[in-house]
Amino acid sequence: MSTPTHDSRGRPRIAVTGLGVVTSLGRGKADNWAALTAGRSGIKSITRFPTDDLRTAIAGTVDDPQFGPFSTAAALTAAMATTAGEEAITQASLGRERAFPGPLYLATPPAEIEWPDRRAIYDAATGTGENGYKRLLAAARSVEWPELHSICQFASVSERLAVHFGTRGLPVSVSTACASGATAIQLGVEAIRRGDTDAALCIGTDSSVQIEALIRFSLLSALSTRNDVPDSASRPFSKDRDGFVMAEGAGALVLESYETALARGAEILGVVLGCGEKADDYHRTRSKPDGTAIIGAIRAAIEDAGVAPESIDYVNAHGTSTPENDKMEYLSLRDVLGRHLDETPVSSNKSMIGHTLSASGAIEAVISLLTIQNGVLPPTINYTNPDPEIPLDVVANVARPARVRTVLSNSFGFGGQNVSLVLGAP
Repeated sequence: MSTPTHDSRGRPRIAVTGLGVVTSLGRGKADNWAALTAGRSGIKSITRFPTDDLRTAIAGTVDDPQFGPFSTAAALTAAMATTAGEEAITQASLGRERAFPGPLYLATPPAEIEWPDRRAIYDAATGTGENGYKRLLAAARSVEWPELHSICQFASVSERLAVHFGTRGLPVSVSTACASGATAIQLGVEAIRRGDTDAALCIGTDSSVQIEALIRFSLLSALSTRNDVPDSASRPFSKDRDGFVMAEGAGALVLESYETALARGAEILGVVLGCGEKADDYHRTRSKPDGTAIIGAIRAAIEDAGVAPESIDYVNAHGTSTPENDKMEYLSLRDVLGRHLDETPVSSNKSMIGHTLSASGAIEAVISLLTIQNGVLPPTINYTNPDPEIPLDVVANVARPARVRTVLSNSFGFGGQNVSLVLGAP
């Protein structure tokens, strides 16, 4: 028997008491929600590095002057995470300043050194007697780059954030491709359910719009090449979709046991009802053709939530705008939701903010909870040419009012990393 503070399995319910977000649409929930419901796009031409002769020259970059110019992607990744985390903690009113009473779970991209820094290291190397890559390695092994060494270690971002927020225990950094943000939330949920903590700070952040990453995705033919009209490049579920648009941003959630949140009189913004994950090893970039991994993640999330598939009111889709992924997501939703999918509205935030990669699961969880709170479904913009092989009730181009109690939010990543979340009203 379930109680108000525990689910039918006797596990603590997971309350969300704080939300924060940064995207190419702006800083904070208010700016982002206004832009999303107005159907505005944050995708634009890239100006931070030359794009001459590149097939793709657009992205959802975060160019807010508050963050200033950063020499490394890791610095911008940390700055966006800090801003989103501060907004979430302030809303939750939990703990003292720089003393958050729980652990940090951070979704973050792989740490890399960008080309400008590589060039600086190379040019600074003298007297090594080496050239090419050997010269670069010799210079990198010197003691002249302690700050660069530090920020390019994978855990450096989480360690800096843990000090800034005063979280408890060792921070956990996770990189499960484009499922990372949802994975961070799942880890927080599981920690509270186990009784390891009463609260968790879960953040997803990514600033991978750098020239090398752009070229890599372009070589995979994964990116849209609609450079002339950036705001119409991302076209999830459309017949003429031609790839995703890289983007940056951060999303943060403060999770608490429902019992603790009630006891301190916190405003409960929503609940994380269930999490599901399933991975496969079919291909480094492609989904398993039979969809079993994606189907398994969706089904596991719904079962973990203890709800029927028919109770899903809205799907915040992964919806990348790539030919294969959109169709695979539709087929998987059809398998799990059956006929109920015909009457379930679906939309993709990526049509407006682009694909924020490691941060996407956290950002889209924040947007899903704002959808529940406000009773408005953000649209999928640029949906003017529906794909007849993907017959979904897409929230097309204009926001739609709706009473939403339960949202399914999907995050599927390269390498067969798949995580789904079921989020509910308080």
